[in-house]
Amino acid sequence: MITKEQKESIIKEYQMAEGDTGSPEVQIAILSFRISQLTEHLKAHKSDHHSRRGMFKLIGQRKGLLKYLQKKDIERYRDLIKRLNIRG
Repeated sequence: MITKEQKESIIKEYQMAEGDTGSPEVQIAILSFRISQLTEHLKAHKSDHHSRRGMFKLIGQRKGLLKYLQKKDIERYRDLIKRLNIRG
């Protein structure tokens, strides 16, 4: 689970303007953090299929937001995937 302090620090790092909490960059960064937490959990608990399904749902949400951002503004998309170190 993501704590309030962790979420606030992610928002501050990826926000476009002061008070921005809903931009695609912020949403993708929060989803990426949660996915990485679940990945670590699943390494220890290999049979936890409920959490695995939840992680796949988060991956789908992130994929949709990334596709939206790629269509909307390719430079912001490229910058974000570089900052988050996703997509190899």
